[in-house]
Amino acid sequence: MTVLEQDARYHTRIDPHRRGSSLADVILGGQDGLVNVLGVVLGVAAATSSTQIVLAAGIASALAGTVSMAAVAYSSRLAESARYESERAREYRHVRTVPGLERDEVRAMYAKKGFKGPLLERIVETITANEDVWVAVMMSEEHKLAPIGRAASLRGALVVGSACLLGSLVPLAPFLVVSARVATWAAGFAAALVLFAVGFYKARVTVGSPARSGLEMVLIGTASALAAYGAGALMRVPMTP
Repeated sequence: MTVLEQDARYHTRIDPHRRGSSLADVILGGQDGLVNVLGVVLGVAAATSSTQIVLAAGIASALAGTVSMAAVAYSSRLAESARYESERAREYRHVRTVPGLERDEVRAMYAKKGFKGPLLERIVETITANEDVWVAVMMSEEHKLAPIGRAASLRGALVVGSACLLGSLVPLAPFLVVSARVATWAAGFAAALVLFAVGFYKARVTVGSPARSGLEMVLIGTASALAAYGAGALMRVPMTP
């Protein structure tokens, strides 16, 4: 194997670049669904020992949260898309109305990257020779914005909603098979395991300490669960004979 082939293998197989993925959407939806429903079921379980009531509250929270998270994900992406289109239209107006100023902005951006002299001027001339390229550079370099299509918005909403629903099932599942008292502990334990696994995996595929990331996720869920459980315990409903 030649040096070039070894380098190519390292670049594409051993340590490849990780392209944009749905990891953030999965974590956003899954964590929100799990933590919210965990808080609801533990809070209701602390207030009443009725498994049926706990399940009713948990399922209602899971369904409402799933629809809400999907809708928020979709509308937020549409808002970003509208912002992109607005800034893009403004940049076209600027390069047509005040091209000298916009050209100076391009020069300043690439000067900060270390280019200077004739090379810098060639870069500026090349970029500003084409209006579409000029605007694209300004959107990427100056505004740090990228286009988001309606299809991508729908996919993101679907991923967030699905992850939210799946996350919601984790604290609900124990209440389907055991008593409310036992399920309360089982739900908390299962949620902690899943949160730790998600945090651990996130750090493995991105950056940071996997163990620390996992513990941070567990602490977030624990804090929410304790707050909800405490509220439910304060409003404990006595069982009628």
